[in-house]
Amino acid sequence: MKNISKTALILSVALSSAAALPGHALAASGNDTTVVLVHGAFADGSSWNQVTPYLQAKGVKVVAVQNPLSSLADDVAAVQRVVDAQTGKVVLVGHSWGGAVITQAGVSDKIKALVYVAAFAPSEGEALGGLGKDYPVPPGIATLKPDANGNLELSPVSFATNFAQDVPKEKTAVLATTQGLLPAKVFGEPVTFAAWKNKPNYYIVASKDRMIDPGLQAAFAKKINAVTTTLPTSHVPMLSQPKAVAEAILAAVKN
Repeated sequence: MKNISKTALILSVALSSAAALPGHALAASGNDTTVVLVHGAFADGSSWNQVTPYLQAKGVKVVAVQNPLSSLADDVAAVQRVVDAQTGKVVLVGHSWGGAVITQAGVSDKIKALVYVAAFAPSEGEALGGLGKDYPVPPGIATLKPDANGNLELSPVSFATNFAQDVPKEKTAVLATTQGLLPAKVFGEPVTFAAWKNKPNYYIVASKDRMIDPGLQAAFAKKINAVTTTLPTSHVPMLSQPKAVAEAILAAVKN
């Protein structure tokens, strides 16, 4: 009996110590929220690789969606499959084009908040091609040209100078070679549901963005009444300032 009591005491101390570790802060509190990360155009799920460890260190479950980038409907379906597979609440995070996707995909009652990272936040009936008419054409957008199949891509030079200019060049070279092609037709596909209308919203404005005008981003944040963080970054703050992006996402998780 003495040995059993001693073992129980050791286990109790060990569990208490583990719960006190920073990495277990949210898990210990019983938080069952999953963060679902939705990448943008010219990217894939690996664009969240630097943010994910910060979230996991806080005990948060993370799933990065691999969008097919074939149409708005296809990407929305991919996100909704992931959301449906979760057992608890979901914080849905979208970067760039992924903002339009989460706007349409966020219909589930499981979704507790939306986080837009340098992202489009359209209203019902709006397509991306009609957004930002009152703002300058971003330098990166001006470099896009459709190929013979109607797909858009960024050149390695544009990747380095417009998409991720604050990321080391050796990394932008890799990003350029792994980018997903985006059909030009998606810019004419309207959103039919605006999830941000009935969810708590968060927005990260990238103030040195050369793909989506920062003024347009600020207008999106104001429109959706978002808790707003402004970072002095390129279009990919999750790569250049991943900790700050993770902190904004964690604020939504804790909401």
